[in-house]
Amino acid sequence: MRTRLITVALAASALLVLAGCSGGTSTDSAPSASAPSASAGSAGSAECAYPASGQPAVDVTPPAAGTDRPTGDVQAVLKTSAGDIPITLTGERTPCTVESFVSLAQQQYFSNTECHRLTTSGIFVLQCGDPTGTGRGGPGYRFADELDGSEKYPAGTVAMANAGPGTNGSQFFLVYEDTQLRPDYTVFGRISPEGLAVVQGIAAAGAEGGAADGRPATPVTITDVVIG
Repeated sequence: MRTRLITVALAASALLVLAGCSGGTSTDSAPSASAPSASAGSAGSAECAYPASGQPAVDVTPPAAGTDRPTGDVQAVLKTSAGDIPITLTGERTPCTVESFVSLAQQQYFSNTECHRLTTSGIFVLQCGDPTGTGRGGPGYRFADELDGSEKYPAGTVAMANAGPGTNGSQFFLVYEDTQLRPDYTVFGRISPEGLAVVQGIAAAGAEGGAADGRPATPVTITDVVIG
């Protein structure tokens, strides 16, 4: 499975699909992915489910069934080579997504991983969460979207990458300027003002070779994710 970011005329109809699973290379203008043959479930399910999907980029264990899910905001800090990026995770609204993110962070899944993609035209995001640094790596499981159709993607949004319905893995994106996207990507957090300034600083350096879509010109590594 691949991670996809499709820009339609780089305008308001732009569609972002970013996934956290292993797969091949895209020929689109941004990462692409094929959806798995089975859905991970639907938003609003009574229980979180994390069925196996692909090979894990790093060996981790999905959250155990029956564990207590987050019931409120969870504070986290992305410790990066460019500076700290504090975020507030919305455990009440997106408990399964936050449960997975926190579990991966506690297992050091994100530690010493590069944010592998930056887009600077039409869609304004920094994409992270793949230990392989290729845009094709994931945790070896997937889970359902947590959407209500009201999702917006203004500057400061933290949202899950996906390859279609029910295909969330580990990859996520940080929105550093207001971006128009269909409400298809689970919004599970908000970047603090000081963290947003860090991401905007990364974006100011652009992508490699001056491209509108590629690796950040200044490499950015998540050294750790601190929860609480």
